[in-house]
Amino acid sequence: MIELQNGHLGVVVIGRNEGERLRRCLSAVCGRNLTAVYVDSNSTDGSSALARALGAEVVELDLSQPFTAARARNAGFAQLEEIDPDVRFVQFVDGDCELVDRWTAQASRVLEERPEVAVICGRRRERFPEQSIYNHLANLEWDTPIGEAKYCGGDAMMRVAAFRQVGGFNPALIAGEEPELCVRLRQQGWTILRIDAEMVLHDMAMTRFWQWWRRCIRNGFAFAEGAVLYGSPHERHCVHQVRSIVFWGIALPLIILGLAWPTRGASLGLLGGYLLLYWRIRRYGLHRGWSAPDARLYACWCILSKFPMTVGLILYWFRRATCRPQQIIEYKGAGTSAPQRDLGSRVCDGNC
Repeated sequence: MIELQNGHLGVVVIGRNEGERLRRCLSAVCGRNLTAVYVDSNSTDGSSALARALGAEVVELDLSQPFTAARARNAGFAQLEEIDPDVRFVQFVDGDCELVDRWTAQASRVLEERPEVAVICGRRRERFPEQSIYNHLANLEWDTPIGEAKYCGGDAMMRVAAFRQVGGFNPALIAGEEPELCVRLRQQGWTILRIDAEMVLHDMAMTRFWQWWRRCIRNGFAFAEGAVLYGSPHERHCVHQVRSIVFWGIALPLIILGLAWPTRGASLGLLGGYLLLYWRIRRYGLHRGWSAPDARLYACWCILSKFPMTVGLILYWFRRATCRPQQIIEYKGAGTSAPQRDLGSRVCDGNC
């Protein structure tokens, strides 16, 4: 049973064709003495009807404007404020996630006790990490350090006053909207906090390599845009990630290939750089308390991710240079959920 602070908390759920995952998500919040708003992005599986039947207020996004997770969350928050003008905290949650019992009570209590905190998040776990290697990798990815953080993911509780102050999410961003919001919050003096508490069960349902590949493309796209927006010397947002992708995904391969003929293949020795990168990521995983097989597995896939993320960087720069409209990069097939709202591997962010 989820414990709630009466009258202080509302929940905004966003989704698209989540099916049974949405039922689990809304069942965990509806009918528990708080306002729940579900924002639907043109689902075709009856998600809106299901949400109404479970007791949620439903907002269906206008088809005339492009769908983004940021736009959906803003629309849900606007509806929440209209229903409950006195709401103080808002819990954002993706439709493929289920809030864990007692999370809302823990998170809201911390926000009550620490007025400088604008955003609080906890542990996100994969519901079925054994179902595929990609789910398992995500479960490792969610294992992030606790304490003061630079940004949060799509599932987080926010102080309404802080959210209002910065104008909510940037609806034009197709990915990386949560870190971008957190940059603006920190610039206003607010704190982002991650605590050691179970927050949500996440159902990635990723079973195919091409899904993982496209997810990495989207992450590379988000890093590129984040660096353009806030890559100045003061913030350096996403600059490290972009430099890492450019070096490992573009520069080093070109150097190796370009020198292969004049050096009679000696340049292939530079491939040893990837072994160094592997060692660094593996060492970090072991430091985090992962098993040796998990640390090795994650290091290998983190290196491989440099190449689809390179595609994402190039895609962003191409669209920006040609002034083409940004379009959501989905990595799940038709009839499943909308794209995830994360920003790449947290481990890779600091150690690649």
